[in-house]
Amino acid sequence: MTAISVADARNHLSDAIARSQTEAVFIERRGERAAVLVSPERYDRMLEALEDAEDVAAFDEAVAEEGANVPWAQVKADLGWV
Repeated sequence: MTAISVADARNHLSDAIARSQTEAVFIERRGERAAVLVSPERYDRMLEALEDAEDVAAFDEAVAEEGANVPWAQVKADLGWV
């Protein structure tokens, strides 16, 4: 993890982009994190992991719901798969 100021990011953007290929670069304004620069590959992996976690949470929530189960044959019929 690397932290740089907004001014340094502005003055050395190419260096910050190059560094983001191997690690996250935190851009700080007045000592507080303002942004994070990551490689497109890392961003895609993080987004996929977040979507997977959201899917798991939605599945867990659906399984926890009370109510009657719908037989698979009925689901296929409702979807027009029969």
